Amino acid sequence: MTDPQPAGRPTRAARTASTASVEAIQASFRARDYIADRSVATAVFLALELERPLLLEGEAGVGKTELAKVLAATLGAPLIRLQCYEGLDVTSAVYEWNYPRQMLEIRLLEARGEADRATAHNIFGPDFLIRRPLLQALDAHDGVAPVLLIDEIDRADEEFEAYLLEILSDFQVTVPEIGTIRAELTPRVILTSNRTREVHDALKRRCLYHWIDYPSFERELEIVLTRVPAAPERLARQIVAFVHRLRDADLTKVPGVAETLDWASALLALGAAELVPAVVDDTLGVVLKYEEDVRGVRGEGVRQILEELAAGA
Repeated sequence: MTDPQPAGRPTRAARTASTASVEAIQASFRARDYIADRSVATAVFLALELERPLLLEGEAGVGKTELAKVLAATLGAPLIRLQCYEGLDVTSAVYEWNYPRQMLEIRLLEARGEADRATAHNIFGPDFLIRRPLLQALDAHDGVAPVLLIDEIDRADEEFEAYLLEILSDFQVTVPEIGTIRAELTPRVILTSNRTREVHDALKRRCLYHWIDYPSFERELEIVLTRVPAAPERLARQIVAFVHRLRDADLTKVPGVAETLDWASALLALGAAELVPAVVDDTLGVVLKYEEDVRGVRGEGVRQILEELAAGA
């Protein structure tokens, strides 16, 4: 929808029973194998209710991106994902012109003797616009507000952050050749950050904020048993306890929940019934991602952790 004149806020998205309350969100997420504590569910509920973007920060692998995917599934809405990286610009994130199609249009007009019609108005219109993720989210017309995931915003440049301010404040974007494109329905926006750098205050002010921490032992055990149901509870307990012990160690990168789940699946694939030094040594590369971390834990470190866990049990 294009409109060069000022307008009000986009139309409010309809509330669904699955998101009508904090408890409903927790239940709906759990039905999709995402175990959300009450604080996370409250942040999601408020973001939907107040129609504000939600900025999720936390270490890699704690479930930030997965939350956006589960939210889209819960709402029955399309998920539009923008993966951020250094050097991300408007042509990759918002829109660009379809130059080959524009040139073809000009040549067709010339061939028909209508070259005088090849004005900017003819070739710089909506039909020649390539919509990238941000514009796709604003220009949706199917009656369902999409979930827009702006993933790892901390990897993008500060200049791109500044460009987002108009979009996150008014849910609109300006294309000079066309005008202002406003959302008919407010997209649900989830931004994630691994905090490799601080996100600017101006962006944070436009968002609700929630920090997702590593889960407690009990919650992570519940996550493993839910997401890897074939895992015996005894093995799952050993895996979660070992990972929690690794998070207390001096490592370059401590494992997240994603690594816990990967390790549980890997151990099941190997037919392991319990953690023993040889199996742990062979599979450390699933849970640790830096060679110096693997080298520092393997062998004596593994045996010591297993002995401590056995003594604690």
